[in-house]
Amino acid sequence: MLVQLMGRARAEKGCERPLKPVAADLPHESMYGRAETSLPGSSPLSLRTREPSVPDAPPLLAAADLYKAHGLGNDYLVADEGHAWPVIPGAVAALCHPHRGAGSDGLVVVSAPSAGDPEGVVARLRGFNPDGTEFERSGNGLRIAASHLLRTGRIGVGEAFRVRIGGAVVEMTVHGREGGRYDVSVEMGRCRVGPEAVALDPDALDAGGHLEVVGAGWLDLTPVSVGNPHLVVWGEVLTADRLEEVGAPLAIHPALAAGSNVQLAASLEPGVLEALIWERGVGPTTASGTSACAVAVSAVHRGLQEPGPLTVRMEGGRLSVTVSQRLEVTLRGPVEEVMELRLTDGFLASLPSAGV
Repeated sequence: MLVQLMGRARAEKGCERPLKPVAADLPHESMYGRAETSLPGSSPLSLRTREPSVPDAPPLLAAADLYKAHGLGNDYLVADEGHAWPVIPGAVAALCHPHRGAGSDGLVVVSAPSAGDPEGVVARLRGFNPDGTEFERSGNGLRIAASHLLRTGRIGVGEAFRVRIGGAVVEMTVHGREGGRYDVSVEMGRCRVGPEAVALDPDALDAGGHLEVVGAGWLDLTPVSVGNPHLVVWGEVLTADRLEEVGAPLAIHPALAAGSNVQLAASLEPGVLEALIWERGVGPTTASGTSACAVAVSAVHRGLQEPGPLTVRMEGGRLSVTVSQRLEVTLRGPVEEVMELRLTDGFLASLPSAGV
């Protein structure tokens, strides 16, 4: 038997993934092109720099006990740092496989804070896509990790706390827990808008900022970085067919250095937005935390919505996104427990070891 399971059946799929592998230490982007922490006390890092790595350093090791939860169908496994298995691409891919593994849209590994972390940091997080690459940031992954920290007694309800992920410090709060459902907010930092924010060649845009896409025409879009790249497209019908026509070619447009997530967005009424999502390298996705943030930021930037609390409606459900005049963003929404599980000795023995 692969895993010993306790809890409810697994949730519907969804995901937030980059097209290419990225380092865990790629920092969150600010409005001014530098990484920022959500609270003072941490030094910003250059957007394109990464914390120095040690050649041939041993891989991160994780425990055999895991926790699984989802945010609007976007599910993640959470493991504490341990000694049971190496967190390397082949092992993560095997773990996340929907039929031969535990099945997940990604993995978050929780480690203790280090001596050099700013005050208030309760954990270090590293996030992995189901193919084993590390992601820059995931709103749902962060919120699911927060529910794990509460369950294991490392934080309290209503207590603001900080974690370190990808070279940045992020503040989160679990506002409440009712049974297996959590209400979690994440301070996503200050977003950037413009082609440079998503590594899009500005020469590909016309004078009005439109981008031509083969098979889809000239698109009215806003490039937004929420720590990962997004292209928010306006003025389109929100249908599955149009999402396919626009999302598939736009996510891998040759003017992009590393691809982008894509949203078809509409402003429905004051305080309410709607979006369809095409994930970079994945395809249609029912819900995405960073996509919801990008849509809200784009709407405020364009003057379609006033700064303040906004609701973003997606196929998988609704998320609350608060955007300030300076494009600082707070994401808030539900997390639901799925199960606790323990990897069996047989499954652990089958994982790639990379010499560990």
